[in-house]
Amino acid sequence: MNSISKLFNYRLQKAKDNLKSAELLYEKEYFPQSINRSYSAIYNSIRALLAFNKFDSDKHSAIISFFDKEYIKTEKIDKQFSKILHNAEEISKKSEYEDFFSVTKDDAEEQLAHAILFINEIEHFTSKLLEQ
Repeated sequence: MNSISKLFNYRLQKAKDNLKSAELLYEKEYFPQSINRSYSAIYNSIRALLAFNKFDSDKHSAIISFFDKEYIKTEKIDKQFSKILHNAEEISKKSEYEDFFSVTKDDAEEQLAHAILFINEIEHFTSKLLEQ
């Protein structure tokens, strides 16, 4: 296994661990925290994908911008995933930083479902890259 594959697998596992945390927090009815972990799962799955581009940044905005430019605008990945990403980032920020921002069970459930969908898409897309 080459270093890019190792980095991809490490970051994807981090995404899956965040997803598991989101599920556990959801089950315990910690909905704002579940939303935050769902976003982290999506974000880390993108970082896993970007290992193939040899791109990383400590700024979320740079990661998101690069993903949109390289994968959404080129139609390698369906634009619904950009919408999922941007929505997840927005609700995560609001739930974390805005006073009196209310998060419902339905909000958390939707974000969890989106995180699962996102990780599955990244795994499907990268399965072709890993075969090379």
